[in-house]
Formats: sequence, C-alpha cells, structure tokens
Amino acid sequence: MAQKPSIPKGTRDFNPDQVAKRNYIFNIIQTQFERFGFQPIETPSFENSETLMGKYGEEGDRLIFKILNSGDFLKKVEEPLYTEKDAVKLTPKISEKALRYDLTVPFARYVVQHQNEIEFPFKRYQMQPVWRADRPQKGRFREFYQCDADVVGSTSLWQEVEFVQLYDAVFTALQLEGVTIKINNRKILSGIAEVIGASDKLIDFTVALDKLDKIGEEKVKEEMLSKGISEAGINKLQPLFELQGDFASQIKQLQDILSASESGKKGIEELQFINTAITEIGLQTASLQLDVTLARGLNYYTGAIFEVAAPKGVKMGSIGGGGRYDDLTGIFGLKNMSGVGISFGLDRIYLVLEELNLFPDAVNKNIKALFINFGDKEALYAMTAIKQLREQNINTELYPDTAKTGKQMKHADKRQIPYVVLVGEQEMANSVFTLKHMASGEQKQLDIQGLIAALS
Repeated sequence: MAQKPSIPKGTRDFNPDQVAKRNYIFNIIQTQFERFGFQPIETPSFENSETLMGKYGEEGDRLIFKILNSGDFLKKVEEPLYTEKDAVKLTPKISEKALRYDLTVPFARYVVQHQNEIEFPFKRYQMQPVWRADRPQKGRFREFYQCDADVVGSTSLWQEVEFVQLYDAVFTALQLEGVTIKINNRKILSGIAEVIGASDKLIDFTVALDKLDKIGEEKVKEEMLSKGISEAGINKLQPLFELQGDFASQIKQLQDILSASESGKKGIEELQFINTAITEIGLQTASLQLDVTLARGLNYYTGAIFEVAAPKGVKMGSIGGGGRYDDLTGIFGLKNMSGVGISFGLDRIYLVLEELNLFPDAVNKNIKALFINFGDKEALYAMTAIKQLREQNINTELYPDTAKTGKQMKHADKRQIPYVVLVGEQEMANSVFTLKHMASGEQKQLDIQGLIAALS
C-alpha cells in the first residue's frame, strides 16, 4: 500500500473556502495600499545568501532557509572542512542562495539595483510569501504571506503618521475593531541602553527586551545578565517595566528617565510629533499606544517601531509591524536613503477574523447559479444562456454530466450555490428558463432578460 502523502510542517493547503477568505483580506489590503498611493512590485522567492545573511541579527539568520547548490555540491568542499563537520563554515561552500525571510531586505536590494529607474520618494507595496525555519505553532508558520508597504527617499515623520492611518483604514475596512497600534522608537531604546551603561550591547538588550510579553520580566532580566549587562544597569530599567498611563503621561516619565541622553530625547520628540498629528486627525477603529518595551529585535530599525495587537480576548501574537530604517540601503552601497514601512500578517489576520466570525457570508458564494444538465441538446441551449450571463458578470456554470437530477441538486447544495436553472423540452420550446431558489424551493419561469435581472 502506498504511503499517504503529506506536506512539510509549518506549511498548509488551502481549500476553496479558505482561498476565498484569504482573497477577501488581500483585496481589502491592496485597495487601501493603492488608495494611499503605493505602487506594486514583486521580487524573487529566493535571493543570494549574501543579500539576506547578517541583516536580521543572529536569531534571524538561524531561521533563514538555505538552498543547496545545484549538482555535486560536495565536490568543491575541501576534505579537512568536510571532516570538521562545522555547519557554520560548511554552509557558505554548499549554499549560495536562500529563501527570503521577509520582504523588506529584498526591497532594499531592489531599490539599490533599480535606483536610476525609480522616482523618489518611492512608495511601494508587495504581497508575496516568505519563509522562516521557525517552530510551527498557532499563528506561526514556516511559509506565510506578508503584505508590505514602504516609502524610501524621505525622512519626513508625516510618513509614520500616514502608516498609522493606513493600519486604521485596513482594519476598519475589515470591520476588526479594538486593534491596538503599539509604537516605540529605536532612539529611545538606544538612549535607555546608554543610561544603563549598555550601549555596546544594544542588540542583546533589544532582543531580550522584545521577549517581555512572551517570557516575562524576570526571564528578560536573566537573559540580559547572561549577555553581560550589569545587574546595576538592569536595576535602572525598573521604571520602564512600571510605566503606566496614557501616551502623554508615559512621555513625561520617559523625559525624566532619558534627560541625559540626546538620542533618547530625539526619539521622544519624534513620538510626540506622531501622536500629536494622530490625535488631531483621529482614527476610526484602532488606537495608538506607546509601548517603551517594544523592540522588534531586528537590526535595521533606527526610528519609529510599530507592532499591531489583535483585539483583547483574542489569543494571537502581533498581526502587523514595521518601522523606520535609515541605513538599510547603505548595506548595499546606497547611502543616505531613509525608509519606513509596515507589514500586515495575512495569516494571523485570517485567524482573528475567523475566530470573531467577521468574514461576510458573500465571500464564499462565487457561483450564483448551476444549470442542471438533462442532455446534450438541453446543455447546448443552457450554454448559450450561460455565455450571456457571464458577459453580465454573473458567475454561472453547467453541471458537466447528465447525472440524476437529485445528484445535481445535491452538488449545488453542498457548494452553497443559491440557485439552479432547469431547462427541459418545454422551456426550450417557450424560450424560457426555470429558476429555482435552493433555500426556499420557490420556482419561476423567466426569459433570458428576466433571468439576467433575477441573478444580477
């Protein structure tokens, strides 16, 4: 007996119902991207390893899927290196390409490579899959889609203001209320590291701090100690863990903590600008919240950092995130090209909408009517009508086989098709169609124009 086929852990098949719901989310996000002036691009699913490695920190690098070189890739490996069996040293010899980890670094590569063709500031959106060798769990997959929007070529904080509004516009269109847009600033984190005497361990500090909501305060402190941050410095962090109040009151407390740090004060100014503008403009359904422990442990952020939390009561990690990155294109040779961007986690948004039953009923009903097949003569008559209906943007189809009527009706019912159309000798003789509503059982005879009107 043949072994039952399977798919790799952390990947999924999607049935028609799931694809329809995913496309519903895609379409809303894409509509808002274009409404805000973003243009679409696409990049390859895999990049040269040197493009990706070293851009996400040590933990991120470990999660990048490497692609083995074609052919006899071991032939070029020298015997001593092969015998040593050191994966870190061996990997560059046998793998020169890798699946993309996110869409931001490939976008930076795209900007540098096509800089002479781009009109700056350049606003792009991109909706493609990414891959991470992560441990699969609820809301965390090894293959998943990201929906990104970025602006490069402008240092203006109005871009950050626009992104907060973009998040709000998308979640409003999805009717997802109670979403929280958390914001922090990398300059504030740098200032805190400076105040506690850990400027040389900024990455270790931010990576540990970013785990606060997952492992708790004590475990974060333990990790910082293990990375060489002094106990005295960690004790200075205590006011951070205890910050409370609204945006303005937290800013006031931060001003006291960071009074000796120029970098920290600059971060506070930037946050105040964004919050003042959003308070004046207003949001529809989302709320903006300062979270000074938000770090998003990626090396390339230099200014504002965003993370979007699902409504309270929904057990789900972040459903979006992003931030300002002043130096990202510099690693590919293009200096002084500031950028800022955000990402929507499509797969997690799907799970949240499903849990809260927010998908519209109409999402799954792509076929309006099924024509019952009574034979070739009747089928040909039906097909002429189907052609006219499709020309009017009405989705219809013919059951392909001359099966029993009950079987064809059952097929329509299982697919949740709301109408069936019956065409027999009498209907053909009178140039009409019998339209039956599946839920009520109501039937009426209509000519082609009446059928078009009834199904429109």
